[in-house]
Amino acid sequence: MSILANKKVIIIGDRDGVPGQAIEECVKTNSDATVVYSATECFV
Repeated sequence: MSILANKKVIIIGDRDGVPGQAIEECVKTNSDATVVYSATECFV
């Protein structure tokens, strides 16, 4: 049972940190969550 089980997830990654696509892959492989939005932004 995951904390994200049967939830909808919005992912905002950081260009210089962890990109959104990497977080999305972790969520997809480790939970039953649905990714509704995933992006990598540059916070300057």
